[in-house]
Amino acid sequence: RVVGSGEVQVVWRAGRAWVPRLVRAGGGSVGGSVGVLDPAGTVLVTGGTGVLGGLVARHLVAVHGVRRLVLVSRSGGDAAGAQELVAELEAGGARVRVVAADVGDRAAVAEVLAGVEVEHPLTAVVHAAGVLADGVFDGLSSERVEAVFGPKVDGAWHLHELTRDAGLAAFVVFSSGAGVFGSAGQSAYAAANAFVDGLVRRRRDAGLPGVSLAWGLWAQASGLTGTLDDTARARLQQRGGQRALSTAEALALFDAALGSEEPVLVPTRLDWGVLRARAAEGELNPLLRGLVRPPRRTPATDTPAAGDAAGFVRRLAALSEREQHKELLDLVRSAAAAVLGHASKDGIGPSQAFKESGFDSLGAVQLRNRLARATGRRLPATLTFDHPTPLALAAHLRSELLTASAAPGPSVGTAPAVPEPAASRPGTSPLPTAPEPVGAAAIADLDIDGLVARALRGRS
Repeated sequence: RVVGSGEVQVVWRAGRAWVPRLVRAGGGSVGGSVGVLDPAGTVLVTGGTGVLGGLVARHLVAVHGVRRLVLVSRSGGDAAGAQELVAELEAGGARVRVVAADVGDRAAVAEVLAGVEVEHPLTAVVHAAGVLADGVFDGLSSERVEAVFGPKVDGAWHLHELTRDAGLAAFVVFSSGAGVFGSAGQSAYAAANAFVDGLVRRRRDAGLPGVSLAWGLWAQASGLTGTLDDTARARLQQRGGQRALSTAEALALFDAALGSEEPVLVPTRLDWGVLRARAAEGELNPLLRGLVRPPRRTPATDTPAAGDAAGFVRRLAALSEREQHKELLDLVRSAAAAVLGHASKDGIGPSQAFKESGFDSLGAVQLRNRLARATGRRLPATLTFDHPTPLALAAHLRSELLTASAAPGPSVGTAPAVPEPAASRPGTSPLPTAPEPVGAAAIADLDIDGLVARALRGRS
């Protein structure tokens, strides 16, 4: 049942399989932040002279009344805009100390903490430091991993250890949705953020304060997102269904998180129209299935798609061999471009490997689904791995389609969708254990993969 479910993440607990689901934070899990921070205490902000760190520092002074700040960054007072930031904060009534330090160095972090005034002890930490070193997993080097893990992972761990007995009121970590959803080309960054999410859960289990904010995209460009152009941002919205948070929205979510009962939150703004469209196409990220339900598939809704696919195969068969290759290559490139958010198929090179184009596992499934609908064929989830370039995949599709169209009997059909797991408790859902019976007519349309998957689920 696990293998045939189509889920990409499964946890086995006490004889039952559970899958992750994002749920709305509510019912007391998110509260206000009034009184959480002591204005007389000191708040340390890593990445404090960066764009996001500076926004948080201003917010702490203006809204929370914080009067002592320690802003830590690699460049310290030499960072662009640091002097103006300090002047603004001090005009608001705060005393600010800017320190140049590498938070990935435990001794450096200890030295920063030792400099906090005894009269105004450390009461809160906001760990907003982070570095990107984009690259797919196969292209990672130890240097690139260290560049990302140093400020994010090591920095968080050093702050955790060195403030464990400080009696903090708040320990806030800026994480990223990359560690929750996955993000193409950000394997090290996603892993680093997943680590700090786990660290905060560990703190909570130990009775220590902590909340990790796995942020979605901020509209305010920062050192992490400043290189994104309008096309890249549009791609994030189209693929992930996430819209950019305004600074006001993000800081309001920061405030709400300070009083949260949950250790890990995903503050983001979702585009429900995009997500519903993804669900209808069978391309919704499994994590969001508890928030957006795909429409129920019926013979009435399946028939037009099947008819279109049958017509496509007939038109293909009438073309010359060269025209068939071109038609299928255009189909593959156009579908791949749509998944990645490109304006046209020109953004996808015919000989370029899919993983080099930016495809992750979710993107590969979305491409498979688009091609399956277009051709009316059941295609494996490993399609882009077995045929790693558009040229190779187009050649494979030609072989499959023309061989099948020449065989006797039905060549286009649809198979019943696997039932959605029903929600059992916040954040997880059990896999189905009692599937609906399937008639002989539906079984006749299944290929080997479908029959094996159905056998694994105990269907008859």
